[in-house]
Amino acid sequence: MNEWLQDVFRDRPWWMNAVMVFCAYMAFIYVPWDLIVKSVEVDREVWFGITFAGVWAKIMAIPHWFVFGAAVYGFRRRRPWMAFWAPVYCAQVAFGMALWPILTYGSWLGVLAGLIAVVPFGLLTWAFWESREHFAPQPRSLRDHYGDWALVTGASAGIGEAFARALAREGLNVVLSARRKERLEALGEELERLHGVQTRSIAVDLASPEGPDELADAVADLTLGMLVNNAGFGYAGRLDKQETSRLREMVAVNCVAPTVLTSRILPGMRARRRGAVIFTGSVSGRQPLPLHAVYSATKAFDMLLGEALFVEMRGEGVDVLVLEPGVTSTEFQQAAGELLHPGESADDVVAVALAALGGQPSVVSGWWNWIRATLPPRLAPRPLVAFVARHIMEAQTPADMR
Repeated sequence: MNEWLQDVFRDRPWWMNAVMVFCAYMAFIYVPWDLIVKSVEVDREVWFGITFAGVWAKIMAIPHWFVFGAAVYGFRRRRPWMAFWAPVYCAQVAFGMALWPILTYGSWLGVLAGLIAVVPFGLLTWAFWESREHFAPQPRSLRDHYGDWALVTGASAGIGEAFARALAREGLNVVLSARRKERLEALGEELERLHGVQTRSIAVDLASPEGPDELADAVADLTLGMLVNNAGFGYAGRLDKQETSRLREMVAVNCVAPTVLTSRILPGMRARRRGAVIFTGSVSGRQPLPLHAVYSATKAFDMLLGEALFVEMRGEGVDVLVLEPGVTSTEFQQAAGELLHPGESADDVVAVALAALGGQPSVVSGWWNWIRATLPPRLAPRPLVAFVARHIMEAQTPADMR
């Protein structure tokens, strides 16, 4: 508990942490009680110094709920929009605190009370304005931060290729690994020409029992600063209609390979107190997913493994992140035997991952994906979530595999 609190409150001045705690109390305790428990007759809500009562108080509490919830998120993740939002909202509160007693009490007593009430919130407005740089994006060189070399599995296409390109643009030398040697070499030549980095192409089948160790041995001479466990594939259909050998390969690539590679490479990073490990998971790992049952189970494995390692490595100089994309425009759908449907670009998904690396244990790419992955399992019974998911997946699965 103490370590978690230290992680939550790190890198913020004490007064900002105090405001974050207050916002959390309002968002998760007071406003829900105010909305659900407090009777309409006694409810009061104040906006811009104007008091709302009764039903209007209930209605006006809803934006308050959103404001406090957004503030907690903005503080926790240091979102850039907080640089503008925090001082503006505090200024609105200061204005309201000055106006409310004047409207309520009138005369000199109201004016005096307003002047007294405005002082602390005026000071808070000034403090946030002077601390705007706290929320500014923190530019950093991945190469300087983690090291010269990165290993990307599944680099021949899709999210893996996007990772390789993004890391090369950052100046990292990249080991490209997948089964298709020709694609890896073509990508390596392009990255060397465009970015002046070194590349190494290693064709290996991570579904084979010896594949992950072969790859780890092939990079043993390099000081790896980043490991991107991206290789993986899906398999759409009802379990009794799927090939056992294909399911075995999927578990090997999605679960065994990242476990073995991380186990082999992580000790060196920890000894140097410098490095990063990324797992490409999926929002599918957040819930049971009929017609993708084994795939979602493998991605749940990746999510739990990565989030546990995030805690194990916290304070050891090694950042760990689980990237959880939704539908992405890659070869995944075709390889998984799904009916084609639109999705995010792989470049956008990778940008989300690199922005979150070092700050949180996992990240879902896209707000709509976050809502679908996070809210249903928390608000509805798991069997209901699974039945709804089956209905959605049926539209993406060929009829002969349902």
